Amino acid sequence: MSPAFVFLHGGGQGGWVWDETIAALALQTGGAVRCLALDGPGCGARRVQDTTAMTFADVTRALLDDVVAAGFEGAVLVGHSQAGVHMPHMVELAPGLFRKLVFVTCSTPLPGWTITEQMGDDIVHGEDPDRIGWPVAGGTAMAERYRAMFCNDMSAAQTAAFFARMQGDMWPACCYAHRDWRYGHLRGHDTSYVLCERDLSLPVEWQERFARRFHARRVYRLDAGHQAMTTRPQALAEILLAEAAR
Repeated sequence: MSPAFVFLHGGGQGGWVWDETIAALALQTGGAVRCLALDGPGCGARRVQDTTAMTFADVTRALLDDVVAAGFEGAVLVGHSQAGVHMPHMVELAPGLFRKLVFVTCSTPLPGWTITEQMGDDIVHGEDPDRIGWPVAGGTAMAERYRAMFCNDMSAAQTAAFFARMQGDMWPACCYAHRDWRYGHLRGHDTSYVLCERDLSLPVEWQERFARRFHARRVYRLDAGHQAMTTRPQALAEILLAEAAR
């Protein structure tokens, strides 16, 4: 049976971010792979959707409905960055839908914290042991923050193409106010974590924390920045195919 993957993007991005990895998977399998790149509400093809009244549960159900409608039951769920806050809830609401989960440099807050509280306000990496912080000092323009966080291992051409595709993707506001995170149920699922060693968005020590928080059974280390799906798609595809074959 051909391997099947469902991809979920992170914050400020859409399903488009997986294009290079999906192409790499097709190349490595001779096209014998099935892939579905989800767009969260307010992101990608759903940028124009009004999400103001959505709850966190609404977001999760919308994602699950897309998976079922596309016939991807039993696929490997792969998420990046902020997708880490959605994947545990997707599995909680539909425990038998996915065969396994792969977290690619994903983050997620402790129960009682919001995503933004976990990041911290205008602090740099290492200033607060309980908050992730940012790679640049407070007051830096968001575009420059994004450049430092996402593009440190990109070529000039890759950086330009990446920013050209970032056109207002935004998860619903409810995702940034949510505090009720649960991870214990992940012990019963086959999970792995891809740690990106040159990530300037999530330092390695934080990725290691998150891997434990997700109860990852296996941790892969990849010589890449935060956007590994763009800068190291072939290497990431190899990891994903190895996971699918387990």
